[in-house]
This record gives sequence, C-alpha cells and structure tokens, in this order.
Amino acid sequence: MVSIFSRRIIAYVLDFFVVSAVMWIIAFLLSLIISPMDISYAYAYFPFIAPILGFAYFVVLEAFKGATVGKALMFLEVRSRNGARINLPQSIVRNLTKIYWIPIIFDWLVGRFMNTDRLFGNLTRTVVVNSTE
Repeated sequence: MVSIFSRRIIAYVLDFFVVSAVMWIIAFLLSLIISPMDISYAYAYFPFIAPILGFAYFVVLEAFKGATVGKALMFLEVRSRNGARINLPQSIVRNLTKIYWIPIIFDWLVGRFMNTDRLFGNLTRTVVVNSTE
C-alpha cells in the first residue's frame, strides 16, 4: 500500500500537469489577442499566469469539491480536523505556499519540524485524508 504522503506527491505532480495544460491554452489565446503575428510571445505570459492560475485551481477545487483533480485520482481529500469540508478562507490560507514552488518546500519542512504534515495545514486545522474512508 502506498502511503498518503507518496500519494500526495503524485497528486501534486498530476495537478501540475493539469494547471500547465490550462496555462498553455490561456497563454496561447492571450498571445493571439495581444500579438497575433508572433505566437512566441505566449511564453512571456507563463510567469504571470502560472502562479495565479495554480493558486486559483487549488483554492477553488479544495474549497468547493474537497479535492483537486490529482487528489481525487489518488483518492485523497482535504478536510478540517473535525471531518467537515474546508471553507474558502481555510483553502486560501492553506494554499498560499503553492503560488510558487519554493514556499511549499519551506511549508513542508517547517511542518516536519513541528511534527505535523504542513505548517499551513496546521495553521488552518486541515488534513489530507483517504477519500475512501
């Protein structure tokens, strides 16, 4: 049986691919509007679109569905410690470190030193659990 931690890493990678695919489409469409003669400008929008789109993806799906596409495929979901679905403010705070990838590493490392999963998961009183339970 694969651990929840391993499934969370796989889920994060799957979510990266989902966000990347949507990001490519948005960047391409923006480049057609802004500079239809040179599609290479699509790459210039990535540093601005990726953090916003990624953050929105995690916040909206976790707050309203309980899981992102990656988490759902790995049979995981985010819950409050009392077992209830998380609310929008909890989702916003717990996903702040996912705007760029370096803060998520810091979030996880500090959480490990505190004997918890993630610092921001601890602050928001949220956990990732098996969705099959």
